[in-house]
Amino acid sequence: MEDAVAAIDAGATHLGFNFYSKSPRYLTPASCVKIQSAITRSGRQSAIQTIGLFVNDSPSTIAAILNDCGLDLAQIHSDDSSEQLRPLWGRFYKAFRGTADGKDFANYAVLSSSAPALLVDAHVPGAYGGTGQRADWEAARSIAARYPIFLAGGLTPDNVAAAIEQVQPWGVDVASGVESAPGKKDHTKMRAFIKMARELGSKGAGEKLFTPLLPSSLLSEKS
Repeated sequence: MEDAVAAIDAGATHLGFNFYSKSPRYLTPASCVKIQSAITRSGRQSAIQTIGLFVNDSPSTIAAILNDCGLDLAQIHSDDSSEQLRPLWGRFYKAFRGTADGKDFANYAVLSSSAPALLVDAHVPGAYGGTGQRADWEAARSIAARYPIFLAGGLTPDNVAAAIEQVQPWGVDVASGVESAPGKKDHTKMRAFIKMARELGSKGAGEKLFTPLLPSSLLSEKS
């Protein structure tokens, strides 16, 4: 809860709840419900969108958790085809690790003014994000020119401005880059990251900026 409040108060407009059990940022759906309820009671709910992060879960499981936890969107890491994900259409965006499978982007891109179409992360074998490894910014820029994307992978308060200037993403996604240890958020780093992203966004470097926090936060420049 302390991380959620700190992220919102720092200016994040999206919070990510990580439901991948092998991640150091794993959160149970029951804990998510408690945090969501506390955010609502605090009056902060209207300021954010909430995201569930899923790895190789079935669409029915994802839909059930989205509904039970009252989440807005799902960030999906899986090998499911676009047809298999059809029951979730309009409620998810798919994460791609690396860009070699770019031919598939169009099949998954859900275009919306209030959500990204895709997330582009670094490719690290056996890992599903949160590794601290930097994505291929040059390749990501070509994707961002065609689709509104969240850029993830190795972003920190020190490099987020350069990433936004080069890639021009819809938003920026951070996890390990604002932590003191895996799964342990550093509120000072979080505030610095959001401040840098917002300052650059206000200068027109990107239409929107994103930060997953709880345990994986998200920030958009336009609330």
